[in-house]
Amino acid sequence: MRAAGRASAPDVEPTSPEQLERRALAYLNRYDSSAENLRRVLWRAVRRHGGDAPVDEAAAQRNIEALVARYLESGLLNDERFAEALSRGLRARGGSRRLLQQKLLQRGVQREAVERALQGEGSEQELEAARRLARRRRLGPYRPTPVDSPEQRRRDLAVLARAGFSFTVARAALALAPGDELEE
Repeated sequence: MRAAGRASAPDVEPTSPEQLERRALAYLNRYDSSAENLRRVLWRAVRRHGGDAPVDEAAAQRNIEALVARYLESGLLNDERFAEALSRGLRARGGSRRLLQQKLLQRGVQREAVERALQGEGSEQELEAARRLARRRRLGPYRPTPVDSPEQRRRDLAVLARAGFSFTVARAALALAPGDELEE
């Protein structure tokens, strides 16, 4: 008896190229992805779909690699485009360079593509990101009711340090006068 909720036909093997392509396109329709991340997603789908039944891992590997290679060649998958888009989004929310590197590497982007995506990043972008995070978290000059105590300043600096900003950048971001808002 089939498990409830399974939408796939029982005669379609989870490692078939058609099944993998359906899963890959469904995922890529919802999310942008790196090539390595798509491989991980497809492997999880193969293992989950297989359940207790034996899965031909060699066939699955060949089919996944062929699919990823075809998507890379067609431009559907592009690690550099993915890295730039993800880093732009994280920067807009106040992500530090360290956070960007970490997130991109976790998503399977090659180190060279990460470096190219962050190549134009300088100290101005880092300071701007720290200010965005401070404004979002209501730290320092962005606090609704100003609290100017050494303990609160240490806490605010610690928040920015945990987010990956250097002490110099964190101190500069918190030194901003309340009226000196960044342009949105």
